[in-house]
Amino acid sequence: MRRLGVFNQVSLDGYFTDKNGDMSWAHKQDAEWQAFASQNASGGGVLVFGRITYDMMASYWPTPEAHKQNPVVAEHPIVLGSGRTMFDGMDEGLALKNSRSFSNGNVVLWYGPSA
Repeated sequence: MRRLGVFNQVSLDGYFTDKNGDMSWAHKQDAEWQAFASQNASGGGVLVFGRITYDMMASYWPTPEAHKQNPVVAEHPIVLGSGRTMFDGMDEGLALKNSRSFSNGNVVLWYGPSA
């Protein structure tokens, strides 16, 4: 069975958009972060997106082929207070497997099944 990974950018309090649906806060870039994101997207395999994210990202790809994503969450040092969270209704626990901090303040957290 193939593993499915998630690469999502969330605030410290777990939101991927603010209360107005905006996620421009997640686009804080520097050379170190850009290199990590590029390396992460160059592994081959398949990407799985929701419709809205796919529509937003489609213009960045020259072909319909997607790239393998590692099971990571990029956490930003910001507290939004409210918005949409990817963890609503989640019953199963995850365990932190690894982490990496970046000079722009982002932190990447690798999670896996807790069992």
